[in-house]
Amino acid sequence: MNQYLLSIYEVEGEAEGSPSTPDEMQSFMARIMALEEEMDAAGAFAFGGALHGPDAATVVSGGTGLDKVTTDGPFVEAKEHIGGFYIINAETLDDALGWAGKVVEATNHAIEVWPFRATGRVGRPDHGSGG
Repeated sequence: MNQYLLSIYEVEGEAEGSPSTPDEMQSFMARIMALEEEMDAAGAFAFGGALHGPDAATVVSGGTGLDKVTTDGPFVEAKEHIGGFYIINAETLDDALGWAGKVVEATNHAIEVWPFRATGRVGRPDHGSGG
């Protein structure tokens, strides 16, 4: 089983497709909950969440020790930003793209799909269980 990042993109200052009334928000949340339940039932859902706006981001950059610099705002100054994400389990890229299509339908936002590469921790047994 592979893992994929499904990034949900939003455009700053544009509310096209975003819920603007309490009824629209309720409908939006119902679609998200149904999607997440479907992902969970299929064994695809690993983790997901919404992010605060880009003004809440902080960037830490630089080298080691005292060379680090902390600045406000997102790393990339752009109109588009990641508004949320899912980490999913999928056998193939085509399966991940299928889930991405369902996220598009639920959120009305563009989705970017990225496969994960092994980091050395992927597939390691849980060492924190005391066993």
